Amino acid sequence: MFVEGETVYLVDRTGKRVWLKVSYDMIKVASLGTVDGSRFKELDDGSRLSIIGKDYHIFRPGAVELIGSLDRGAQIIGPKDAATILLNCDIKPGSTVLEVGAGSGGLTTALLNAVGPAGMVHTIEIKEENAKLALKNIRRTGLEKNWEYTIGDARNVKIGTAADALIMDMPDPWLALDNLYGNIRPGGRICSYVPNTNQAEKIVTSLREKEFAEVYALENIQRGLEVHPGGVRPSFEMLGHTGYLIFGRRTA
Repeated sequence: MFVEGETVYLVDRTGKRVWLKVSYDMIKVASLGTVDGSRFKELDDGSRLSIIGKDYHIFRPGAVELIGSLDRGAQIIGPKDAATILLNCDIKPGSTVLEVGAGSGGLTTALLNAVGPAGMVHTIEIKEENAKLALKNIRRTGLEKNWEYTIGDARNVKIGTAADALIMDMPDPWLALDNLYGNIRPGGRICSYVPNTNQAEKIVTSLREKEFAEVYALENIQRGLEVHPGGVRPSFEMLGHTGYLIFGRRTA
């Protein structure tokens, strides 16, 4: 059953979502007015309910929904690339991840969802306002106790974290390698996210010079389908280039 304080969303037949925080008292819900929260005591994930004559289903959000509903400040790494990062960096429950660049907390949300209550994500962020916005968004995951951040420049800030993976979303990641190399455990993984090919070339070259193994680069392009009775076709719109992903593993 839903418990007080957790974040959930209502979705109607058109796919429109309305977000709310569960309370057993009267709740003010954006665009719907005041709702009797005691109704949530009898509901569970996927339940259907009617509000002012309109039918909704209520769900607990996963990482994809949370990332899609973030309060935006800085640009985020979205689900398309976040999923690739999680698998290629072998991030799983209990992992410790060092992240450079909080942005608005998009990738951080995906990382926390993956490492779970037994893991930890430590983020280096150069701007305090970005970290504060990320924290606001991360609180919706319920895993904010598994996140900590340090304000500083990744090129010289000192961090005590020994990480299974280092993920860098910064314009010049090769300049932070000397400083953060020691924070990656032997056999640990690295990912750099950069938007331009010249940046991709520099970080790949730098990783090879530092004798990282299994260095490779890729990008994701995602296209949806329009599915209707009697006809299916590719969408005219697609999520094309967002960034290049460069991966490698630290040798002992």
